[in-house]
Amino acid sequence: MKKPAWVVDKERTKRAEAKETVWLFGLHAVRDALLNPKREKLRLVVTRNALDKLADAVAASGLEPEMVDPRKFDVPIDPGSVHQGAALEVKALNWGSLEDVAVSGAGEPLVVLLDRVTDPHNVGAVLRSAEVFGARAVIAPRHHSAPETGALAKTASGALERQPYLRVTNLSEAMNELRNMGYLLIGLAGEAELPLADALAQAGTRPVGLVLGAEGPGLREKTRETCDLIAKIPAAGAFGSLNVSNAAAVSLYAASLRKPAEG
Repeated sequence: MKKPAWVVDKERTKRAEAKETVWLFGLHAVRDALLNPKREKLRLVVTRNALDKLADAVAASGLEPEMVDPRKFDVPIDPGSVHQGAALEVKALNWGSLEDVAVSGAGEPLVVLLDRVTDPHNVGAVLRSAEVFGARAVIAPRHHSAPETGALAKTASGALERQPYLRVTNLSEAMNELRNMGYLLIGLAGEAELPLADALAQAGTRPVGLVLGAEGPGLREKTRETCDLIAKIPAAGAFGSLNVSNAAAVSLYAASLRKPAEG
């Protein structure tokens, strides 16, 4: 029996993703990846100076480093990247299923969902905040979102190795799955009437998903419709707007103050 076209396309995409690798760069990002036993490490390129600073992590990883001259740092990263003499080729992390992470993952029953946030620096900053405030995951659509890259890892400052970053096929479907797991989904929008504190009060001790859109367009209509509540971060003054990574940090802090659910 011939497979449907969508099944063939899905299998082809999975095979292509399995072959993909990521180049991490910068001392902090490379060190954290070297020390992460869950990270599949393929190739380490370093200068003598960087190797001296990473010696303990390199030894722990068991990876044989490739020494290069600082003037001939020839790896496939943006020439303007601040690599600090260290670059590591890796496979993307596999955090498991949405249900595994959202229901029984480490941290508070709190997740962040990003609707078409494509700037790796913003996503990296959100991952840092999610780790600081104990969220279980940052979730984004597989397409039209920032993939796992060296720039994202550098901005995340090590959080990429510890904070689950799940990229799902369909964000609205993932939101509905989370609702079925007991999550209340709160979308953030500057024009909303409901203050975030009041939305969190309505959530009580239920798990919460904070849904944030890209700067400019904000939440897409389908994403907004899938939320349970739409809330705003109250602002003093006329400007009244935060970028997505700052909004995520403020929202995560507010959500972390709630009394945790029992059990």
